[in-house]
Amino acid sequence: MGKKEPFNDAIDHFNKIEGNPAHAVSTDWSKLPKPIRWIGYFMFGFIGVGGFIVLVLTLID
Repeated sequence: MGKKEPFNDAIDHFNKIEGNPAHAVSTDWSKLPKPIRWIGYFMFGFIGVGGFIVLVLTLID
């Protein structure tokens, strides 16, 4: 994919001053500590199961 180019020079300058990474970094779950990973799994699982339950209950009515 290559290097992501900045939108313009002002944005590039701002990102360098603020210390933002040069490119977007995706979250690598395997590098996070176990407790944080478990919290993330629980939250995504709860949202998924909750959404499924809401969908089923909506269709039953």
